[in-house]
Amino acid sequence: MNIDWDEKPDLNITPLVDIMLVLLAILMVTTPAIIYEENIKLPQGSKSKSLGKIPDLEIRITKDKKIFIKKNQYQYNAFADSFILFSKSIPKNTVVYIRADKGLQYGAVMYILKTVKEAGFSKVSLVTEG
Repeated sequence: MNIDWDEKPDLNITPLVDIMLVLLAILMVTTPAIIYEENIKLPQGSKSKSLGKIPDLEIRITKDKKIFIKKNQYQYNAFADSFILFSKSIPKNTVVYIRADKGLQYGAVMYILKTVKEAGFSKVSLVTEG
């Protein structure tokens, strides 16, 4: 019997890689299903003060460029200054609706929209039919 002491055994790592891939797949499938719950005690809020709803503001423009806010009438040429003075008592997070006659030119409606935006209102909508 002749023994070769210089012979080196080959390691087969294929089964090890297969097992690791199966474990990785199991980990990837089960991880999203784990839900971590932590009990949180929320503070008590005050129920004595309730916030009132901010009323909407509607601006109506007729075909002959007469502008109405509530029951007040404004001239088209002086609307910018009048609206800025009018809007000082109104909260700036008020929703402003602009209703314009369809016969008006685009520039006239954009003038009103620009004036409302410059007065500090960010929630401005143009109202259409349909």
